[in-house]
Amino acid sequence: MSMHAPILTVTLNPALDLSTGADEVKPDLKLRCDKPVVDPGGGGINVSRAIKVMGGESTAMVALGGATGARIHDMLRADGLTVRRLTAPGETRQSLAVKDRSTGGQYRFVLPGPEWHMTHVSEMMSAIAEAARAGGWVVVSGSNPPGVAPGFEQMLTVRLKDGRAKLLVDTSGDALRALAGSSTPVDVLRMDSHEAEGLAGRPLPHREDSAQFAADLVREGAAKAVIVARGADGSVIAQADSAWHAEAASVPVVSAVGAGDSFVAGFVLAMARDWPVQEALALGAAAASAAVMTPATELCHAHDVERLYAQRVVTRL
Repeated sequence: MSMHAPILTVTLNPALDLSTGADEVKPDLKLRCDKPVVDPGGGGINVSRAIKVMGGESTAMVALGGATGARIHDMLRADGLTVRRLTAPGETRQSLAVKDRSTGGQYRFVLPGPEWHMTHVSEMMSAIAEAARAGGWVVVSGSNPPGVAPGFEQMLTVRLKDGRAKLLVDTSGDALRALAGSSTPVDVLRMDSHEAEGLAGRPLPHREDSAQFAADLVREGAAKAVIVARGADGSVIAQADSAWHAEAASVPVVSAVGAGDSFVAGFVLAMARDWPVQEALALGAAAASAAVMTPATELCHAHDVERLYAQRVVTRL
């Protein structure tokens, strides 16, 4: 295993994910469900799990509370992850996915996490800044809990300025809109095409369109590098002086769940190893393609990532 700079993943709003199935999902009846598959869920957690699969190391900083939080903590430790526990202001949430066997459709019920207050937010920022003193990369991924205001990522950027740590943010919704309008650039901002089109207010049909939009965000000071994921058309990255596209491998799609987190894991692991940015983009794309080949609760497999990375197609735009 090659050495690399430290990586800290941050999950503020984790969930215990329960997946099950029923013959048919319809109202008013007791639906008899299968024995659930239970997984610890949350963007940062998944990034740490995928980094481990690829032979890297990270520390997963996770806000946990109550019995559900304790259960997630035990599961992460059993998976061999290094965990730094933040105390959440209440019981960790659960989410439920139920497959309707009559239609093949999946119903996903996502409960809210506990409400955070300003004191919790400032304590959490201090904990992240303290944990990142060694430098390396900090990955903030997934939704923010209720009460954590949009703009938290910019405040974190300011807090990390003293250290040498770089910040990668993978978010959506209000938090993404706040970042896009900010003049405190994070190091890397990632979003998918749907989110990019929402921000741009126009369709971005071609990879050049995505790259141009990403370059605009860099120029406006939202981030030093912007990645737009284009699903089956791979990913683009724009920096001040260059833009690159990495193709997605054509693989059988079993489940797209986990592809984004696997991408972030591959990208940040390569950056922590000091690879050129286009090679980091390619490793991210290989990890994302590997992840769609596995069922929903699984991320990527190392041998798939290696094989797909060896076949990488990276183009300067």
